[in-house]
Amino acid sequence: MLKVIEAYPPPATKGKYVKIKYCMQLPTPTPQFVFFANMPQYVKEPYKRYLENKIRENWDFSGVPIDIYIREK
Repeated sequence: MLKVIEAYPPPATKGKYVKIKYCMQLPTPTPQFVFFANMPQYVKEPYKRYLENKIRENWDFSGVPIDIYIREK
């Protein structure tokens, strides 16, 4: 996922750049992913949908709801 994030990073907001450091899948029955960033409040819903679509492209999560969380590192 880090190559995908480097290819299309989150857009800058108010002149501040969001850097996503790493991500992990949470051990839950449904797929939940957490991404750790320096300023998670600036990651908007369209970028979360982009991450979800890339996860679905790379791995077979068709027909399964995916939750994505952005937390501060």
